[in-house]
Amino acid sequence: MATELEHFRNLVSLSAADGKIEETERIALSKIAYEKGIPMDRMNVMLNRASEYIFLIPQNLIDREKQLQDMIEFAMVDGEFASAELELITTVAEKLGFSKDELKTYLDSATSGKKN
Repeated sequence: MATELEHFRNLVSLSAADGKIEETERIALSKIAYEKGIPMDRMNVMLNRASEYIFLIPQNLIDREKQLQDMIEFAMVDGEFASAELELITTVAEKLGFSKDELKTYLDSATSGKKN
């Protein structure tokens, strides 16, 4: 559970990387929290403290790719993407500077079971 909380905190900090958590991101996070068994009160504390979880967008491509792949792997733990997870990954990928085509390549790779 600690790892899931840590991953979820990363999702929260990624969502807040641009200074605010949009309503769509908030909804996606709450769906993910529910699916992962993270209590809503715990999630709300994390959302309220999101600005404290300093997340710096990696400056080099290798670190940005790692961050994106970690998110995709976290979302794929149960074998498939929930729509909320996919929405959030798409938003975060844009914040990390990936195009929709690049993201599609990563997602296709993850869902086909291959590693880059």
